[in-house]
Amino acid sequence: MVSFEGFSAEGGVPIYLQIVMYVKRGAVSGAVADGDELPSRRVLSALLGVNPNTVQKAYRMLEDEGLVQSRSGAKSCMVLDAEKISRIRSELTEHDARAAVTAMKQMGLTREEAKRLIDEYWG
Repeated sequence: MVSFEGFSAEGGVPIYLQIVMYVKRGAVSGAVADGDELPSRRVLSALLGVNPNTVQKAYRMLEDEGLVQSRSGAKSCMVLDAEKISRIRSELTEHDARAAVTAMKQMGLTREEAKRLIDEYWG
């Protein structure tokens, strides 16, 4: 079962997108594996304190990307393979790198200062 114990909603990003990103990060890290069941929409909405439609939207996005298989009246399960995980890793890496670079540029950091920060925090 995919655990949402470590999920923490942030302001500024719709919760359904945060759910999608949480599941994708879990897949890339190995915390979420092929065949793992997702909590039911009602259970997850109660756990997170959000509208069931929010969870439904997140699950639908994951289904549309081929990462989740759902059948009416049955559990929703992850559908992962090495190719999908590689694609997700590339997508997340590009998204996060672009966001970090944009933020550093907006703060007026030079490329050298940004590199120095990355080196400092890498360890």
